[in-house]
Amino acid sequence: MKTTVQIMDYVEREQSLYIQLTVIDGETEKQAIGEVRFLGDLLYGELIHEKKSPLTEQARMETIVYLKAHFGR
Repeated sequence: MKTTVQIMDYVEREQSLYIQLTVIDGETEKQAIGEVRFLGDLLYGELIHEKKSPLTEQARMETIVYLKAHFGR
């Protein structure tokens, strides 16, 4: 199965972009719901954090690539 990223909502405030999303991990097929934030071009949040993310490494990287491409950052 392929990792699926679904953007539920987002809001832009000055340099910050807050994004609520659901990710279905392609390896485990488990769903993770969370919020990430762009501050300029930097992306933050437990969902994509290297050590805190509930996602597998592959799903975490695919989510980061998807979000950067989708929001052009």
